[in-house]
Amino acid sequence: MGPLHRIRIAMLALAAVTVFGTVGYLLLGFTLLEASYQTVTTVATVGFREVRPLSPAGQVFTMVLIVVGVGTVLYNLGVVVEAVTEGHLRLNLEERRMSKDIVAMRGHVIVCGYGRVGRSASDFLRATGEQVVLVDNDAGRFTDLEPGVPHLVGDVTRDEVLLSAGLMNARAVVVCLESDADTVYCTLSARALRPDVVIVARARTTGSKTKLVLAGANRAVNPQRIGGRRLAAFALQPDVAEFLDVVMHEDSLDWRIQQVPVAAGSALDGATVGECRARTGVLPLAVRRTRGSALEANPDADVVLPARAVLVVLGTQEELTALSLLGRGSVGQSAAEQS
Repeated sequence: MGPLHRIRIAMLALAAVTVFGTVGYLLLGFTLLEASYQTVTTVATVGFREVRPLSPAGQVFTMVLIVVGVGTVLYNLGVVVEAVTEGHLRLNLEERRMSKDIVAMRGHVIVCGYGRVGRSASDFLRATGEQVVLVDNDAGRFTDLEPGVPHLVGDVTRDEVLLSAGLMNARAVVVCLESDADTVYCTLSARALRPDVVIVARARTTGSKTKLVLAGANRAVNPQRIGGRRLAAFALQPDVAEFLDVVMHEDSLDWRIQQVPVAAGSALDGATVGECRARTGVLPLAVRRTRGSALEANPDADVVLPARAVLVVLGTQEELTALSLLGRGSVGQSAAEQS
């Protein structure tokens, strides 16, 4: 039972005692004002005299009211002191504020599971400027989290927790839980609630990758297998591996690899790959013309980009920003022209 819930129960109990005392004194012949006054002074134990002489029945009722009322007041005081001294009230107020912030978020990424893999994914997303909501059922994992980072403590296999994390407005979901069974269940739940959301799931074993894709994940990743391949790549082709590693993960460099979607009606809709390079200076690496089609590496300059195509390019941050603006439609086009 949370501290706010205990405070709510304590206040309801105090209100019930007040009503009980007022009704009792009304039945003893007091007016409404006199009954209310007598109840408050009795429960508060301030020691004022009775507003009317009490009959034997009134004296018995007053004794009962003192026992019940004083006990309720002491319970209220204990609950409030506990909430303030232990910081529960502040934490609950912060959780409420954080919940409001999450409701207002749009296009964020939900990271389910804040272990080693989830922490690494979150750090990279936040370093690239993405909004992130972290969810884990172990509150202890958030003890060293920077203030202001949205996070929830809960079981992400439950639909209500995913919805509280803003699933309906999220851009993507990264699932990296402790077991493949929980990861599959979370993936199924997220896909059922949001058929169009991008889901990337961590597979702890090679065999679970297929199950995660069948459950609805767009991509299933096995970090151990990827790590092993990178080790082998550094051993066989260290320069190539270092180039890819630096481009994808080094924040201090001016250039990086990025995918740019082509929105319908944008400046890139119907443009060629060569025109993209001429207008922004980026180096096109690959293109996916339609959703579900294979990536075409090193596309020719005369390849036409249809709406909803995805272009993978290498360039500086300024070049990538300019290309992204051109691919966003009329708003992005006007912004790019003004710049």
